[in-house]
Amino acid sequence: MHRLHRRCTFAAALFALLSGGLAHSDDIGPEAAKRLLAEGRIKPLSEILDAVRRQVPGEMLEVELELEKTGYVYELKLLRPDGKVQEIEADAASGAILKIEDDD
Repeated sequence: MHRLHRRCTFAAALFALLSGGLAHSDDIGPEAAKRLLAEGRIKPLSEILDAVRRQVPGEMLEVELELEKTGYVYELKLLRPDGKVQEIEADAASGAILKIEDDD
């Protein structure tokens, strides 16, 4: 992916995450996300995206930060080059990929 395009995609996703544009009732809100990041309890979205893109190439469509039973989780949807949508869950504290599956 072109570097400028990648930066624009990341910037749009970060803006959406922090502005609450992608928030749902069970998602972490923008102020809480900023606080968690400042406290070092979650990794920056840029680090998560780098890890995800090494395993799943594609264009990011959506990102959410949620509190699960196991801890904070980034949930991402990517549009793969073959046109399929992939759902990825990553541990927000460690960056480890927890799940990769096709979106139904």
